[in-house]
Amino acid sequence: MSQASEIFEGLLANLSIDNADTITARRDEITKTLNREFRNLEGSTANRLMVGSFGRTTAIRGISDLDLLYILPGSLRGTYEQDGGPSKVLSRTRNAIQDRYPGTSIAVDRLVVVVQFANFMFEVQPVFANTDESFSYPDTYSDSWKITKPRAEIKETIAEDERSRGNLRRLSRLARAWKNKHGVAMGGLLIDTLAYNFLRSNTAYRTARSDQYGEMARDFFWYLSQEDDHEFYAALGSRQRVRVKKKFQRRAKAAYDLAVVAISADGNANAYKKWRAVFGKAVPVVAAATESVLASAQRSFSDTEQFVEDRYPVDIRFSLSIDCSVVQDGFRPQWLRKILDSHGLLRPQKDLRFQIIQSDVPGSYVVKWKVLNRGPEAERRDDIRGQIIDPSVGSERRERTQFRGEHLVECYIIKNGVVVARDSVTVPISRT
Repeated sequence: MSQASEIFEGLLANLSIDNADTITARRDEITKTLNREFRNLEGSTANRLMVGSFGRTTAIRGISDLDLLYILPGSLRGTYEQDGGPSKVLSRTRNAIQDRYPGTSIAVDRLVVVVQFANFMFEVQPVFANTDESFSYPDTYSDSWKITKPRAEIKETIAEDERSRGNLRRLSRLARAWKNKHGVAMGGLLIDTLAYNFLRSNTAYRTARSDQYGEMARDFFWYLSQEDDHEFYAALGSRQRVRVKKKFQRRAKAAYDLAVVAISADGNANAYKKWRAVFGKAVPVVAAATESVLASAQRSFSDTEQFVEDRYPVDIRFSLSIDCSVVQDGFRPQWLRKILDSHGLLRPQKDLRFQIIQSDVPGSYVVKWKVLNRGPEAERRDDIRGQIIDPSVGSERRERTQFRGEHLVECYIIKNGVVVARDSVTVPISRT
């Protein structure tokens, strides 16, 4: 097996969902509860459909947002299509689930009932099945029923995955790993739609082997970087509108550049590290044994870096932007990103105040930081740090420039035990 194949087959294996049994057990219990409530059926797991990334089988490890449709009896349609019906059916759904899980946070949120378990949540949506395989779902804002077509999306995902010999789902999973590593706020249906569009216009990758997945990922990132701005795309299969939360082109171009470097490192002992810069820690350690042993023997510093993926599930669903106020007595504070835009370097002995500039994460959450010293000077001093740490004041992290190197600072927002937003900034420090 080639090094590239070993890296990507290992990566895709590591991205496999590790709590599927727990998810399906909760799904079945919720369904049984609703069948008891709406049909007076005991112990039945019928009348439900998993949709979203889990339903399309494109989800990866860390998934925290599960979408479950509960199909209501058609005999109740007239009752709940009257004025106030959407609110009533969602409230009834919520109350039934709350009786089953009295200690769990359960709430109606416009279209769905949100059931918050540890490390993941279900968004349960009561629906009526229509003759064209679509579903009618309740909207409390407009007090009306609207149409969704997830079966068409699932069917087209399956069809294109068969045409591409499994590469649609593989590419979608790789894109999710990139999204989670770099804090790209993209919904799962958008990712799957863009991967689908890419393979439809780059049919050579439908037959790509695992040793070609690096090139496939590189060209997919280039494809994303060249997309015009869209408010929405037409979803695969259903052609319904799927909204673009945030522009992704700039981050896709950065990923393309990283992929080019990683491909050029093929065959080297550090190739896996280059791919980790794209996809994160799920990339397996793949290097020649002799080179790996030699590198370990020559290491003169303690590798103290921690990875947030080892402590929390990571499922990026919101945006986050950080910056740093650079402060020195007698001088006006400057923003680090403006300094970086002008290709400037920081000098030692400056105070740094890392701050959250923008975030759309709702409600309460926890903020964590990581300060990683990189380069020969950090290794010589045996001071690479890299632990997951708390803010210094409020949500702010305060540091001080000390020695030369291209250091890295990351920020994580953790909600209900899941990393839902992240951002990073490079801190280049000169010698003097």
